[in-house]
Amino acid sequence: MDFRPSRLLQEVRSFRPLVHHITNYVTVNDCANMCICAGGSPVMTDGEDVVDMVALASSTVLNIGTLNSRTVASMEMAASEASARGIPMVLDPVGAGATPYRTEVSTMLMGMSPSVIKGNAGEIGVLSGLGGEVRGVDSGGSEDIAEAVRSLAENRGCIVAASGPVDYFSDGRVVVSLSNGSDLLGKVSGTGCMLSSVVGCYVGACGPSMESVCGAITALNVAAELAEGRCSGPGSFKVALLDCMDSLSPEDLDSRARWEVL
Repeated sequence: MDFRPSRLLQEVRSFRPLVHHITNYVTVNDCANMCICAGGSPVMTDGEDVVDMVALASSTVLNIGTLNSRTVASMEMAASEASARGIPMVLDPVGAGATPYRTEVSTMLMGMSPSVIKGNAGEIGVLSGLGGEVRGVDSGGSEDIAEAVRSLAENRGCIVAASGPVDYFSDGRVVVSLSNGSDLLGKVSGTGCMLSSVVGCYVGACGPSMESVCGAITALNVAAELAEGRCSGPGSFKVALLDCMDSLSPEDLDSRARWEVL
């Protein structure tokens, strides 16, 4: 894999992709701000103009964190329009495996040709069929998360990423691990949702690929490392994370990136 994260960062900032979101109401403002700081332009539409907005967008992000019948119907319309137009779609199956409804909705949306499925280790383990533990939106993971991402990517014909202390992602053939990040990411609600927004920026500007997903995850995790050095706890970390994503330099990104093809 030819991976130079600085090139992707500069492309996102230059392109400024319009990223359409249907996301959860717990983190919607955080996702919008992170999208801006990552180099994108967010729009959060889940109403009557959702099809028209998806048609204008560079990518669409579907996050089922606070799903209900109305938003599920909107997600179906958004996914159908994105698929028909070849617009990259990122699915974040929050809490898949915690309840039958979440698993059912995740399975339905996985059948609508997402470009990227990005979840935590437990969600990806459940959806791959290899097993995982999900309680609420927290994850226990499967025993072999690398095989879970590879298997799900192969079965669904897309890129699959699982976030955790070590992040793994695959296109069904190659599996890559990423070792950047901060433990404080787990102490702030919504950092996984924010990551999906960053992935939306990168696939919207650079196209859906192993490199663009790797660039998105690396960018947020390097920003988290820098933010950890500037904060005094979870509250100030969240503010510093936005600041560090906005000011992230190509040099810091290239010098800090830690990735390995397995």
